[in-house]
Amino acid sequence: MRLFFCVLSGLLLFPVFLKACEPLFDYVFFDNSLMKGRYYYSKTDYQSPSWLKNAQQKLLVNEEEFYSPGNSLELQYVSAENGDWCAEVQYRPVRGNDHFKKPAVLSFQLKIDGCFSSLVLPKIGLRYKDSSLTNFVSLENYIPHVESGKWQNISIPLIDLGCSDIDSNRIKDLAAVVFRQNQSDNQTHLLYVDDIEFLPVRGGYFFPLKIPELKGIKAFERHIDLWWEAENIENIKYIRIYRSFDGQTFVPIGIQRPRIDRFTDFIGETGKKAFYRISAVDYALKETSLSSVLSAETRKMTDDVFLDMIEEAHFRYYWDGAERYSGLARENIPGRSVMIAAGASGFGIMANLVAIERGFITREEGVERFLKITSFLENAEKYHGAVSHFMNGRTGKTISFFGPKDNGGDLVETAFLTQGLLAAHQFFDRNSFEEKTIRERIDTFWRNIEWDWYKQTEDSPFLYWHWSPDQGWIINHPLIGWNETMIVYLLAIMSPTHPIEPEMYYTGWASQSKRAQEYRKNWGKTEDGSLYVNGKTYYGLPLKVGVSNGGPLFFIHYSYLGLNPHDFTDKYTNYFENNKTIAQINYRYCVENHGKYVGYGENCWGITASDFAWGYQANEPVISRDNGTIAPTGALASFPYTPSQSMQALRNYYDHYGHFLWGEYGFRDAFNLTENWCSTIFMGLNQAPITVMIENYRSGFVWDLFMSHPDVQRGIREINNIEH
Repeated sequence: MRLFFCVLSGLLLFPVFLKACEPLFDYVFFDNSLMKGRYYYSKTDYQSPSWLKNAQQKLLVNEEEFYSPGNSLELQYVSAENGDWCAEVQYRPVRGNDHFKKPAVLSFQLKIDGCFSSLVLPKIGLRYKDSSLTNFVSLENYIPHVESGKWQNISIPLIDLGCSDIDSNRIKDLAAVVFRQNQSDNQTHLLYVDDIEFLPVRGGYFFPLKIPELKGIKAFERHIDLWWEAENIENIKYIRIYRSFDGQTFVPIGIQRPRIDRFTDFIGETGKKAFYRISAVDYALKETSLSSVLSAETRKMTDDVFLDMIEEAHFRYYWDGAERYSGLARENIPGRSVMIAAGASGFGIMANLVAIERGFITREEGVERFLKITSFLENAEKYHGAVSHFMNGRTGKTISFFGPKDNGGDLVETAFLTQGLLAAHQFFDRNSFEEKTIRERIDTFWRNIEWDWYKQTEDSPFLYWHWSPDQGWIINHPLIGWNETMIVYLLAIMSPTHPIEPEMYYTGWASQSKRAQEYRKNWGKTEDGSLYVNGKTYYGLPLKVGVSNGGPLFFIHYSYLGLNPHDFTDKYTNYFENNKTIAQINYRYCVENHGKYVGYGENCWGITASDFAWGYQANEPVISRDNGTIAPTGALASFPYTPSQSMQALRNYYDHYGHFLWGEYGFRDAFNLTENWCSTIFMGLNQAPITVMIENYRSGFVWDLFMSHPDVQRGIREINNIEH
């Protein structure tokens, strides 16, 4: 993997760090839980007569006691002779958070409830991924004196645990902090633990923190957004948010890591006025004074205004949350700050167009952003015209995030990006120098993509996903439908300079060859749809095209953000009707809920690809490929196909789950009520389809733009003219 990081060991990063460096992350085991009740990233066990309070072998979250608002973990136990107990808090992985500050100490905040001897405080150690353990030390040795009812910072040098040589790579092997029984007294004891993390060595010179400045506030139906400006963020551990309902008494309600300069307070009711102040906390846990006050009041919204709110919130991911230098979309937030994803950027381009049309930003602001985007793309690294999946937003160079083979052109990501660019080409239609420049740059990018190169051989019936400049076709992945990649074949046929034969739509994408059949059977684990056509009935609905019962819902989203499925019919089906059937199958599967997952039903549905507890995965509406995870983008990006069912889901997600699911850029990526888990990230591939497809449902705006491009119109005619 090519890395664009500066590795700074020992001390915290200073404001003078090189601009080409990706800031290193803190290695945090726990700071807050989005969910009430049991904490997913924990594990408990005990042997009687000892005892450890737990729910389904998980530690409990306590919302009344915390050091950093708004919760902590509760450790209630009995240590008894001939018994034992153990609790671990596992590292919570965040996609792209993979290079860390060199740790020196294990740090956490501890509050002791009641008075008791320090001898019965737990032992502490670490568990590696391979289940081996470090040394264990007694907590009593790191507390000057046991003081009940007061938060105390515990700092255990890693050398005491026997792992002082941990660097940015080896740190990932440390999977959990483990608390275990020490001496026994057969009494019940209660501890609260918060902010469990590795910290670098303290010391060195730090710039004093200035009071952050609240820059704006806006209230909506059940939540209030606020945003700020802070200086010297490399030395800010977090921003602490305070709220008051009377304008006088302020209490801490949450924290925000410094690279996100927004916070969403989901109050959960309308007609509620709230006042806010913020402060900054440094790595020595010193807090600045509080900022000035801003206030706002939640209000009832009509359906139209409510949908505006939903569209704008998810668009913000690609505006405020965009990579700073390129103006394009980051893979996920929080995540790497300079790594952009080509496909998510194409989706974000379309979301930006919606934002201009709806007045969330001005056309002038949009022009400025698109000049930045198209300038970046002019100079980005390309492979026969195609870009890579991931790029450095400051240099345009490829980032091999998925491994050394993924170091070249990615035709699918390029197609998703191009879909957005062609829509933008049609939107910026004025004769100003700036808009002409945008169109010309998009034309150049579009005309330089060598779609025919990605056939691999002259007589290939298929396009191929990847090409590497030093390893050639090593991944060797043919593009065969049914899945999310239809737009690749359509754009390749539409190309004015490097087209493929229109017949490849049927010999490649919709191929019925033996190789294509085996490909579909391999990933679908079924004969259903192996011939591209399906013809079977699922939940009372006949499905014309699709593997299994249609697959994850992103199959009916990604290729159709710009391409209007109403206007595309091949010899097998009309794709609006086919996509509508797949969405309805997904809905009915969740309503019937054969897996008995918590929450599934007419107000909670949409099985698709998303984040999950231990990584990204593509779920499907079949028992063997479903684990109870719902991604809001599943139902919400299906608005054109299932408007009433999608609106039911939307209101449910916001009204009833908003306190954990709604955040700074709309809905978080996914949640699982059965496991009491919610993703901590917003994802580039999933936020924009919500904005774009809701807008397509409301007005057809993005569909109209993309379909108006002359090359698109010509390409669809060529496919329609193929003799069947």
